[in-house]
Amino acid sequence: MDATDPLPAGPLAVETPDAAAPPRRRRKTRRRPRVRGPSFNRLIPNILTMLGLCAGLTGMRFALEERFGDAAVALLIAACIDGLDGRIARLLRGTSRFGAEFDSLSDFLCFGVAPGFVLYLWALRDAGRYGYLPCIMFTVCMALRLARFNASLDDTEKPKYASNFFTGVPAPAGAGLAMFPLFLGLEARKLGWEGVYALTRLPLLPAVTLSGTAFLLVSTLPVWSFKNFKVPAAYVLPLMLGTGAYAMILVADPWGALAAAGIIYIALLPLSRRSFHRLKAEAQNLQAEDESPEPPRA
Repeated sequence: MDATDPLPAGPLAVETPDAAAPPRRRRKTRRRPRVRGPSFNRLIPNILTMLGLCAGLTGMRFALEERFGDAAVALLIAACIDGLDGRIARLLRGTSRFGAEFDSLSDFLCFGVAPGFVLYLWALRDAGRYGYLPCIMFTVCMALRLARFNASLDDTEKPKYASNFFTGVPAPAGAGLAMFPLFLGLEARKLGWEGVYALTRLPLLPAVTLSGTAFLLVSTLPVWSFKNFKVPAAYVLPLMLGTGAYAMILVADPWGALAAAGIIYIALLPLSRRSFHRLKAEAQNLQAEDESPEPPRA
């Protein structure tokens, strides 16, 4: 076979590429860019805390405009948000040190600064130079209460029964107790009780509620937290019906319902203290029984 003859077709034949055929281009797959940062679930609790902070600031603005009913509603919204953001953070696994500090600063403004500010414009500014003292006392005690609460988060040696109790009145409840004269005054104005309304606009009643609540904030009084509170099966249905009835009263007559809630909360404080000491005594008795030496066997 001549060297110039073409190779025969078959399995040994080698196909020469066509010089005119264009080269094939490889497809480049685009990679999705990776965004660095926290997920949106972790931001939801912080967004709620920011909304609560804005509600507290808005309440102070309403008080400057003497729209005290709107100011009370704004602080109530801040209290509702404060009760939700921590639970939502735990459900979404979005708890963080930043969120805890941000929540504490928001609580200080909404429940430590705003109530005294509103009550000062409501009645205490008529008391002259001494009208500001209860506001300062309340704000300072709220700051001390929040600082003590943040410091207790790192305490791992707390007994199990103590986890169901706060040490002192919590911040949202303290703000609600301090604003009792405002709730009572708005309800009296709605019902036309001029004498009661005039009493709530005197500096004495707001000064007493601010000073008394300040003492409850920094006290060592054990207060039910209702976080791990177990309801007996027989009381579940009455509790649900009572809660629904109170919600309807709150919608129909909000100021009267809030004022009554403050009185009921004060009445529950002695029961909370008695429950704490009963659980403490039971825990101490069980510990003493465990530590007591066993009698020798015959």
